[in-house]
Amino acid sequence: MAEARDRSEGDADGSDAGATLPALQRVQALPSWLIGRVAARGRGLVAEALAREGVKMLHHAVLAAVCELGPVAQADLGRRLSIDPKDLVGILNDLQADGLTVREPDPRDRRKNAVTATPAGQDLLERCATVAEAANAQLVAPLAPAEARQLIALLTRLHEA
Repeated sequence: MAEARDRSEGDADGSDAGATLPALQRVQALPSWLIGRVAARGRGLVAEALAREGVKMLHHAVLAAVCELGPVAQADLGRRLSIDPKDLVGILNDLQADGLTVREPDPRDRRKNAVTATPAGQDLLERCATVAEAANAQLVAPLAPAEARQLIALLTRLHEA
C-alpha cells in the first residue's frame, strides 16, 4: 500500500510514475477513482445510519432544507436542491404522510405551496444529524484528527474550485 501511495504521490506532482503501473492499478490510483470509492463508502455508511431512523438520504436532504429555509415555496425548494419537481412531490408526500412536514398555500403567493417542518420533523432531523455525524466519523476513523481536518479542507477546496 505504501508503494502505491508513493507512486500516486509522484503522479500528483506531475511526474509520470503512474505510466509504469499496470492499467488497472493506474486507474485505481487516479484521484477521481479514489474520491469516488470513498464517497460511495461514505454514502453507504450514512444511508445505513439514516435507514435505522427510517429515513432515505434524499428525504433527509429535503427535510434539512425545509427546516433551514421554511416556510419555503415548493418550487424554490426543488431549485435549491436540484431535485426534479416530480421527484420532489413524491418525497414531500412521504414526509407529509409521516407527519414531518406540512404544505399550505404560500402567504406571499397563494398559487404556490409553502412547505414547513413540523416539530416531529425537526426532532427527526436532530436525530439524523447525530447518526450522520457518527457515520462520517466512522468514515474518517483511519485518519488522525489533524489528517481528517486536512482532508475536509482539501475536499472543500476541490468542491469550491
